[in-house]
Amino acid sequence: MTTAEKPGSIVWRRRREAVAKRWHEFTTNKAGVFGLAFLGILTVLAILAPVISDESDLDVTKAHGGSLNPPSGEFWLGTDIDGRSVLLMTFWGARISLLVGFSAAFLSVLIGTIIGIAAAHFGGWLSGLLLRFTDFFLVLPSLVLAVALASVLEQGAMTVIVAIGVTAWPSTARLVRAQTLTIEGRPYIERAKALGGGHLHIVGKHVLPGVMPLVLANTTLVVGNAVIADATLAFLGVGNPNTVSWGAMLQTALNNGAISKGAWWNLLPSGLAIVVVVLAFTLVGRALETVLNPRLKGQHS
Repeated sequence: MTTAEKPGSIVWRRRREAVAKRWHEFTTNKAGVFGLAFLGILTVLAILAPVISDESDLDVTKAHGGSLNPPSGEFWLGTDIDGRSVLLMTFWGARISLLVGFSAAFLSVLIGTIIGIAAAHFGGWLSGLLLRFTDFFLVLPSLVLAVALASVLEQGAMTVIVAIGVTAWPSTARLVRAQTLTIEGRPYIERAKALGGGHLHIVGKHVLPGVMPLVLANTTLVVGNAVIADATLAFLGVGNPNTVSWGAMLQTALNNGAISKGAWWNLLPSGLAIVVVVLAFTLVGRALETVLNPRLKGQHS
């Protein structure tokens, strides 16, 4: 460290070093790296879907395949009841499923983080009110509440995102509250208060940096749950019927008797896609927990 180095630059340099160290530790977890690589490739392919494929082939009026044809050289995963390529539908379904998963998880984690920090930091009657509010959502069946919200709102991806986001935050709020209470009990918080630090200073400078690693690890698990919730809502017929998603593919296959007709190719691709994506998010989340939680790091060493 040079004498001319400013305190602010020292802080950022140490943070960059900490991030680099944790990234190195993460790369030693083969399962986490595999999950992250798979999700990265799938996300890039989903973004580039309009470039490398033709969306018009998803239109039932333009489909040129036979009804429920098995896998062949032309249609690698067969066709659905309307003659559309199951491979193309699975490919494009990743766009909606990942969009809803990431967006709903972001909304859920944002709400949970704000409520969790506020409940732990301010205390008093506000903490009691927020805890009762959180407990109220915890005892409610989140899926039933999401179905109710999605049913009364306008159909579309945004409705599904809001329905999942506003019902899946309580677990994050309780997790963040517990971590915030741990941080608020440390001596440097007392020193900051004694020196006149306000609520914004304490939360922004001390609480958030300590909470964010836990929030990041939890977010990867929340995204997986959001993908499952999106598929469940689509399978139940809640959402935009004009969009192709993995859950909608399962619902269409069930409604058209794909099971009774032995058309396994209508069910297996989308079902496996959901399982593999959720598994990849779980692997990444567990790897991040091992890196960011010293207790888990000690258990796995």
